Amino acid sequence: MSTLVASQRGGDRGTAPRRAVVIGAGTAGLLAAAALDPYAEVTVVERDVLPDGPAPRKGLPQARHAHLLLSGGARAMEELLPGVTAAWLAAGARRIPMPTGFVSLTAQGWLRRWPEMEFMISCSRDLLDSVLRDQVATKDRVTVVDGTELLGLEGDASRVTGVRVQMRDGGRRVLPADLVVDASGRGSRSTLWLDALGVAPAPLDEVDSGLTYASRIFQAPAGTEDYPVVGVQPDPAQPVPGRSATIVPVEDGRWLVTLSGTREGQPTDSAEEFEPFARGLRHPVVGELIAHAQPLTDVAVSRSTINRRRFFEKVKGWPEGFVALGDAVATYNPVYGHGMTVAAQGALALRGQLAEHGIAAPGLARRVQRAVALPVTIAWELATGTDIRYPGAIGEQPGLARKLLGRYVDRLLRTAAGRPLAARAFLAAITLSAPLSTLVAPKVAVAVLRGPRRAPLTAPPFTAEEREAVLSVPEPSGTPAVG
Repeated sequence: MSTLVASQRGGDRGTAPRRAVVIGAGTAGLLAAAALDPYAEVTVVERDVLPDGPAPRKGLPQARHAHLLLSGGARAMEELLPGVTAAWLAAGARRIPMPTGFVSLTAQGWLRRWPEMEFMISCSRDLLDSVLRDQVATKDRVTVVDGTELLGLEGDASRVTGVRVQMRDGGRRVLPADLVVDASGRGSRSTLWLDALGVAPAPLDEVDSGLTYASRIFQAPAGTEDYPVVGVQPDPAQPVPGRSATIVPVEDGRWLVTLSGTREGQPTDSAEEFEPFARGLRHPVVGELIAHAQPLTDVAVSRSTINRRRFFEKVKGWPEGFVALGDAVATYNPVYGHGMTVAAQGALALRGQLAEHGIAAPGLARRVQRAVALPVTIAWELATGTDIRYPGAIGEQPGLARKLLGRYVDRLLRTAAGRPLAARAFLAAITLSAPLSTLVAPKVAVAVLRGPRRAPLTAPPFTAEEREAVLSVPEPSGTPAVG
């Protein structure tokens, strides 16, 4: 990656250029840089030494697990970086229509493979970030500085004026900035940095289901190049640990398989126990499928799955010149696949505020933080509303209104399995393509009241060709699944 260069490249129309610093060169940081590019000279500070191409890096261990880039996030990224979707596909990613390209056992039954309603981009996290880095590298006003440690913020409780960093060669310097964006992820130290400046602490909320997830990469069986995403989800209404399994087809003819389980039902890092765990879920289909695939890696395990949210938007006297995005604001149970989408929508909110007010406008940072909170809230409600229902979950228990909403969502899911109108609303909400109010729109509520139009499927809705590719999968019964 590039080394630090002077960011004093002449201003527009003879004025001094505005400067921004982004902390972190992961998905959120790269998208923040793209949002800032029209308005400032941007320096992205990254602690890791970044790889050339799609390769692992130390600061992103979660890349070994399945990452779902849902349509709500893909659209936001395309808006920030036009052409990025085509670049992913050219690099080996797949665009998978939802639910057409899904074989999914939801909490309330198998979801029929209706014609496309939403979509997802399917690839490894390493490839996804590599393409983003390439796209951002084309921007003349963005400089990425890797191998650089963030030491703290400059300024005071009323305004952040820059950052202190330690360079790869050990030297230290201050990078002045009109705006600092913390996109450093789950391990963000923004609370400590702001405390050192005298900023009041943000309210914090946590919901911990005790989830562990374990992943392994397999060489997919021959003839499965266009195989659907396959998933078995738990039913949170049952008084048992929530356990799931997902097969995500990724580049180079591989399957990335992720298992998960909440407290008292977690998977382990044992290769011998991987397939039996998958076979022991509500349906054994994932275990049956991977029995026909060749393992390529050991089992990678992660326990960093707590839902944690910092309500920065509620801090009185929020300082000018500082904004937090992505996992620096909130982290979610990764099973729901919302992290990257929320980061992208947060970056888009940042760009919208910059376009409306300008980078130096008084109150910009508070406006951005409030705008960022909108997509965060949707993902937070979806994740924690489910996770708190599992046995042993730690967090504030839901009140009556939330319990009633949970029952409504259960019925909506059951209806979605046999009524496309309900399926469309459900997918729009979980892909963060529409607000949660979509779930209770009048037409949807009436459909939920009436219930499903078709009888539930009793087996995975594979096509004949998909069943032939992996012969152990049983014939589906009930209504034909595709179309």
